Amino acid sequence: MWVTFNAALFVVLWSTGFVVARAITPFADPNLFLLARFGGTAVLFAIVALATRATWPTGRNLGKHLLAGALLQGVYLGAGYWAVAQGLSAGVMALLGAPQPLLTAAVAAPLFGERQSRRGWAGMALGLIGVALVLAPKLAAAGAPVPHGSAPPSLVILISILAVVSITAGTLFQKTSLAKADIRSASAVQNFGAAVVATALALALGEHRWIPSTQLWASLAWGIVMLSGVSVTLLMWMVRRGEVSRATVLLFLAPPLAALEGYIGFGEKLLPVQIAGFVFALAGVWLARSSRS
Repeated sequence: MWVTFNAALFVVLWSTGFVVARAITPFADPNLFLLARFGGTAVLFAIVALATRATWPTGRNLGKHLLAGALLQGVYLGAGYWAVAQGLSAGVMALLGAPQPLLTAAVAAPLFGERQSRRGWAGMALGLIGVALVLAPKLAAAGAPVPHGSAPPSLVILISILAVVSITAGTLFQKTSLAKADIRSASAVQNFGAAVVATALALALGEHRWIPSTQLWASLAWGIVMLSGVSVTLLMWMVRRGEVSRATVLLFLAPPLAALEGYIGFGEKLLPVQIAGFVFALAGVWLARSSRS
């Protein structure tokens, strides 16, 4: 029951990242927001780790944790937010991220001996179909012209693919020797690593827009505590305790839940094809997580 609750909590929180990305757009540049988010979470976990006298990673392990955080959040979200800012539809970005569980399962097999059964692969295929159905209306409306001065479409697609590879590598890192570290201090260090990437991207892109508002501060608080704090830590915890592929397959449910949240929070239409996609994604996740090699 505890594992099921954590899995459900993770996917619900993770899906709200799409809502936060939309909510902060009128008020802040993306990487500047991510810098504040990662930095705030790093400070929060550092206080918890110091207060509880948690053991801190040192030496080479410290560098590995910084790299893992940079990949899992810094490069992934930085590249993804940049691609969307360059005119790529958020729906297209979500769809490009959907194969991440499949990529993770394929890489985890030779690295950790996690063999995926036919039932598991079938579940992942259903999940991917479900995501495609949910995002189909957004993809159909994604033909708006790219703003003048934006990056070439080929570069935008390349960067978005880099984002998917990055989160896959960052997730797999959690299964290595890093899993022995105290998760409180590890989260502090990894969020600091993500903040370093966000700083570099914000400086390189000349980002400076920050318009204080209740919506922006609320989004930042949610991002610090619930997204980079609780959600990412739950992902690390699930990967440490079980198979990487069975943990990441939950990501198939994020786009459908985001569509539902958009319907509730922003009045976006939820079409029958999207509801069908939600059912497919849910069935796929159940099938993949209930399978055994």
